[in-house]
Amino acid sequence: MDRRKFVAGLSSVGIGMPVWAATTDKTDASTAASATSASAPAGKSPTSAAPTHVTADVADFVVRTTWDGLPPDLIELGKKSILDSLGLALAGRRADTGSIVLRYLKELGLGHNAPDVKAASVLGTSVRVPPRFAAFANGVAIHADDFDDTQLAMNPTRVYGLLTHPSVTALPAALASAEVGHRSGRDFMLAYHLGVEIETKIAEAIAPRHYEDGFHTTGTCGVFGSAIACAKLRGFDSHQICRTLGVAAAQSSGLRENFGTMTKPFQAGHAAEGGVVASDLVALGWTAAENILEAKRGFFEAEGGGFDPAVMERLGQPWTMVTPGVSIKPFPSGSLTHPGMTLLQQLIRTQHVRAEGVVQVRVGASRQMLNTLIHHQPKTGLEAKFSMEFCVAILLITDGKASLNDFQDDVVRRPDVQAMISRVDFYDNPAADAAGLDKMRTIIDIRLKDGRTISGQADYGKGSPQDPVTFDDVVEKFQGCADYAHFPSKTAAQVVASVRDLEGLEDVGVLIRLLRRT
Repeated sequence: MDRRKFVAGLSSVGIGMPVWAATTDKTDASTAASATSASAPAGKSPTSAAPTHVTADVADFVVRTTWDGLPPDLIELGKKSILDSLGLALAGRRADTGSIVLRYLKELGLGHNAPDVKAASVLGTSVRVPPRFAAFANGVAIHADDFDDTQLAMNPTRVYGLLTHPSVTALPAALASAEVGHRSGRDFMLAYHLGVEIETKIAEAIAPRHYEDGFHTTGTCGVFGSAIACAKLRGFDSHQICRTLGVAAAQSSGLRENFGTMTKPFQAGHAAEGGVVASDLVALGWTAAENILEAKRGFFEAEGGGFDPAVMERLGQPWTMVTPGVSIKPFPSGSLTHPGMTLLQQLIRTQHVRAEGVVQVRVGASRQMLNTLIHHQPKTGLEAKFSMEFCVAILLITDGKASLNDFQDDVVRRPDVQAMISRVDFYDNPAADAAGLDKMRTIIDIRLKDGRTISGQADYGKGSPQDPVTFDDVVEKFQGCADYAHFPSKTAAQVVASVRDLEGLEDVGVLIRLLRRT
């Protein structure tokens, strides 16, 4: 039985699951409605068609939302994710992808730094390129270490934490567009928040088959966030926004099989770039389908087999960043490792666990978590980010202080690290499965040489809305990323101050200039 039939069956017996509606375009909707009405048995209501105006509703929401319509708590949450992302953009330059991207831009004949109002900054460098390429480069850098914020899902049909990384696509596109347009901090934040809201609602709405069958939602749904951010900054009307979404959908791509390779951050960077390209073309008169989300041959149907219409009716009610929230990572690894890492860090500190005293660590999780954390014997830093075995091993070896410096190829291959990995048993635990997909239940049992067994259980990690980080926590993380990137500490402090008062900046370029290398 496929997923949609299974979920529909649950709904029919009264279990509160969303109905993943098959999508349709307006012509098909009227035809289907007429046919259904004609054939419906007497005394029974015709089956209702899926919504036929989702794309237009999204566009109308974007057009009518102003700065004054953003809740104060949303603005403050956004500042944390923005500062977090800027730090990761600096740190990401040290990844192998950072140097390759700069070489790629140079081979395209870009980055000569000629004075040009249409050039945007590649953060952490002196390079300035057309906005689409700046969005791409910064998107790759932010996601290079898999350390960026994560959209959370509370629906029991979804794997908690596996929807999308919202800032990595919306922020680089908004930043590049705001820079070349000399837009204010408020304009930039408004566009960023609209982009995040639309992409996260789309990621939540699409039927779970989308992710389960291998799509990488940061790439596939993230492109809509970057497109919306750029469209808002350009002042597009509803029809232009619909066309921008149509062009963005043509670039929707990304596959989970690429996790643990350079192509995972490429997919994020490509989505950030795609929104800029879409808005650039529409500004010149480019056309596209204006019902691309709900159409029979559109995004939701083609990539998911349907969607939950109720989600798309809740734009800004509440904003996703507020509820259910966005997680900011304390560890540079896949989000599914974080409950276990948070728990193990606590056990190391409170129970004085030391690597040399460990015989074995058993880590129980759900089948869904095992299907994502697929690198059980990692040999590279990228593979290590999706290896529960490595994440446990490195925390034990570092006394609970795993950092960017630890997720490196040479560290992963060290004999002591590989030996500790061999002592970690990552297995499917029935209790974790029974907890439901909407929890990342992780059960840890540590067997020690002195005969003790220390155990614990966690459903959420540090940085989640259930255990949130403060702005000062993010400042500490940003400064750590800046240090890792050998970025001047004095300038880093100025960046923090600018983000604290981002709504007061008349030109967001003031912040961006601080993030350049001279």
